[in-house]
Amino acid sequence: MSDTINPSEPQTSDSPSRRATVLQILPAMVTGGVERGTVEMAEAIVNAGGRALVVSAGGPMVHELTRVGAEHIELPVDSKNFFIMRKNATRLCHIIKKESVDLIHARSRAPAWSAYWASKRTNTPFITTFHGTYSHGNPFKRWYNSVMTKGDRVIAISSFIAGHMRKIYGVRRDLIRLIHRGVDLFRFDPEKVTAERLVKLTTQWNIPDGVPVIALPGRLTRWKGQLVFIEAVAKLGRKDICCLLIGSDQGRVEYRKLLERKIKENDLEGVITIVDQCNDMPTAYMLTDLVVSASTDPEAFGRVVCEAQAMGRPVVATDHGGARETVIEDETGWLCKPGDADSMAKALEKGLSLSSQKREKMAQAAKAHIEKEFSKEAMCTKTLEVYNEVLTIGS
Repeated sequence: MSDTINPSEPQTSDSPSRRATVLQILPAMVTGGVERGTVEMAEAIVNAGGRALVVSAGGPMVHELTRVGAEHIELPVDSKNFFIMRKNATRLCHIIKKESVDLIHARSRAPAWSAYWASKRTNTPFITTFHGTYSHGNPFKRWYNSVMTKGDRVIAISSFIAGHMRKIYGVRRDLIRLIHRGVDLFRFDPEKVTAERLVKLTTQWNIPDGVPVIALPGRLTRWKGQLVFIEAVAKLGRKDICCLLIGSDQGRVEYRKLLERKIKENDLEGVITIVDQCNDMPTAYMLTDLVVSASTDPEAFGRVVCEAQAMGRPVVATDHGGARETVIEDETGWLCKPGDADSMAKALEKGLSLSSQKREKMAQAAKAHIEKEFSKEAMCTKTLEVYNEVLTIGS
């Protein structure tokens, strides 16, 4: 097979008669970073003259695949039942042959096992993207996770993840390709946020006039560090700020109640508000003076930190994981000790005390930093290059 995908030019009449077909596979097309990256790569494949197939159990983001010209095939690949996973492998073999699939790109463990088995049966090139550290406390877990290291090439979304793969799974350096996740700079553009959008969200969240706004975006789960953030805000001792916890509890009702109780115990009911899920994050960032990522466990990459910087907002992030690669200390934000409320409070004070001149300087530096290093375009181009590398090896 000699088909490749040109990352710089669309399909033309002079292109090969059969386009290279790339099949991406993930559990489901629900809202999330993995799903967003799948849509972005599907669009890049189509724009570069390839054919994009996506296999998942379906979900609300399937329509976005259709919009960018990709084709979706529904299978129960979200199941972790071994027998269903084996059956999915057989189904995938049929799809690979019927659709003349040239390359499989797996993005999550259960579907990756089915795709791996199918790739071996059909002799189809197979790559993976290692999106997180995953729980690896026992031999079975490590074996289950190891499928994400079995690609002909393995994409790491940060240097932190690349190091984790080498340390825990012994992945060879020459098989790893470092491709940071990218920000959609068309969507996350300060110039595109209208006054109407700002007014709508300000009213919806009841944000008072003339006070600094601090936001911690992220689903309500303990490792995202909302409890540490609440303690840090309490240590600031200020009532003239508005703090927003932006994210859904996703059914974690008891944790949400704990957060509400801690807010009340610290007499912060007029200071910190839980505002649930937001469908307009560019506007949310524009409403803030400071954006926080308080994760107590290392983020594999940390999309929020990059999105906020793309919008010209200074950030406070915990000093581990992907944040070490995306935050420039005292130029685009500050790093604080994980799980340390005192350290976070000091970083928050730095952000709140910025002069208008220093704030504007940081905004320009942050936007330039993300545009240069962490754009969606760069992520897609580098991924297409990996596709072509593997397709060339298999030809």
